[in-house]
Amino acid sequence: MNVVTLNNGLKMPQLGFGVWQVPDEEAAVAVSTAFKVGYTSIDTAMVYQNEAGVGKAIKESSIPREELFITTKVWNSDQGYENTLRAFDESLERLGLDYVDLYLIHWPTPQFDEYVDTYRALEKLYKDGRVKAIGVCNFEIEHLERILNECEVKPVLNQVECHPYLAQNELKDFCAKHDIFVEAWSPLDQGGEVLQDEVITQIAETKEKSPAQVVLRWHLQNNTIVIPKSVTPSRIEENFHVFDFELTEEEMKQINELNRNRRKGPHPNEMNNR
Repeated sequence: MNVVTLNNGLKMPQLGFGVWQVPDEEAAVAVSTAFKVGYTSIDTAMVYQNEAGVGKAIKESSIPREELFITTKVWNSDQGYENTLRAFDESLERLGLDYVDLYLIHWPTPQFDEYVDTYRALEKLYKDGRVKAIGVCNFEIEHLERILNECEVKPVLNQVECHPYLAQNELKDFCAKHDIFVEAWSPLDQGGEVLQDEVITQIAETKEKSPAQVVLRWHLQNNTIVIPKSVTPSRIEENFHVFDFELTEEEMKQINELNRNRRKGPHPNEMNNR
């Protein structure tokens, strides 16, 4: 497992396990499977409604808590300083934990303009030692600039939609300049066209790996943190085995050139759902 060091010194596995769209009753089994395979970083969120299932798997695991890296997020309807503090307490209770390793703002929801106050609540949780690190999701450069200018604690990462058809190059450059990691959600284009792309499939054939493994390896070599999601045990295991091969510079270049700036999810400036 590759481990990255965040800008506050905290170490985080570069490959984690996501549980978006995994029902609560299935989450415990999926996370337990991930633990058995070797994952120690789990990414959930209040709005996924499976924090309790994730917490059950953690409780039943024999892995010491300090060896796990647990991420959750505050949802749009809970933004604002006091609301965020309350939402965090509720997430912690569902997870059955004393702290989380990483707490994130799920979307900036710019229409409501509460993300700075929300982030200040995250800063309080961080200063109180209730979270080991804080960050954001789906923030564009303009949103990040406000946080950097108006708040005290730099986000450790920005979790955004990212895959070969949406490479996020400009955002990646900005984050790298400010020592903020990019973490990819939907890293495999939600199993979409990317995995059938001729460039990907040909490289996969050459490497004797699956298209998904090639795409995950592309993320890793681009210094991106990645959290593939699956409930299928064989795929959970397959996605983990991406550290025993490397893509050449030419192969990386070929995949980089696939970028179409094409999103599967909403644009952050338009996502204001509560």
